[in-house]
Amino acid sequence: MSAPDRLAVPTLGYGAANVGNLFRPLTDDEAWAVLDAAWESGIRFYDTAPHYGLGLSERRLGAFLQTKPRDEYVLSTKAGRLLRPNPDHTGGLDTANDFHVPDDLQRVWDFSAEGIRSSVEESRERLGIERIDLLYLHDPERHDLDLALAEALPAMEQLRAEGEVTAVGIGSMVSEALAAAVRSADLDLVMVAGRYTLLEQPAAADVLPACKETNTGIVAASIFNSGLLASNEPRRDGRYEYGQLPDELWDRLVRIAEICADHDVPLPAAAIQFPLQAPEVRSVVVGGSRPAQLIQNAEYAALEIPAALWQNLAAESLIAV
Repeated sequence: MSAPDRLAVPTLGYGAANVGNLFRPLTDDEAWAVLDAAWESGIRFYDTAPHYGLGLSERRLGAFLQTKPRDEYVLSTKAGRLLRPNPDHTGGLDTANDFHVPDDLQRVWDFSAEGIRSSVEESRERLGIERIDLLYLHDPERHDLDLALAEALPAMEQLRAEGEVTAVGIGSMVSEALAAAVRSADLDLVMVAGRYTLLEQPAAADVLPACKETNTGIVAASIFNSGLLASNEPRRDGRYEYGQLPDELWDRLVRIAEICADHDVPLPAAAIQFPLQAPEVRSVVVGGSRPAQLIQNAEYAALEIPAALWQNLAAESLIAV
């Protein structure tokens, strides 16, 4: 049995880091309005993590989803980082991790079987929802990839075998880690963050072939490349990963935007729909901290895009085919 048999995921999902106060604080009412806009726009796949706002994202998302029929949505969260009291808390914020929340908790790596099981139980408690459909191991390469392959992923497979979760995978921004995990464990879905986007597709060299061989599905995330693809007119001073945008990628971005304009296709619409051109990609997860963004993204996801756009981009080697 593989991913299509264990868990079907909608083609558009909402990544709930923003309701964990990523980059800017939201009130509970503002976060609820964002989630409500996602639901009303037809989004039925929601992704969160303990890392997001030190549990705030899970609590807010869970409170919202508790008001919805459980069989109408797919819920994913992550394991690998446990939340524990921060002995050094002096009233500060978790802005070192880009979250505007009190840093009264700290993240503690734990890839042991006991740690993975505790993570799931604690996420259930924060969410207030018993059934977690999809569990990812979060950023394993940032701690110890070998330990992840040897201990964490087998522990997650065991949880799946026990029926504690429906499907398992990993989420990462590093193609090598994703490919290694796909080839060494029986995973259902992997979240590829920023490595298979309209702007750049390093995952096409290793992750996609590995997923094709193993019938592992892909959920594409961070598809706007830190916001570079989120508007029709990219900005040269836009943030890229954790620094400035290299000249080579800027030139590539400008040309992609020009081709989209030639076809009267909004750049963000092409960014949302590009990953889904690959059969291995089952879903695209987008974020957003304002209701209008969620409404717009859902419209972009449904927009009809001419095949000629992809053909032109491929002809200039701007996308992998």
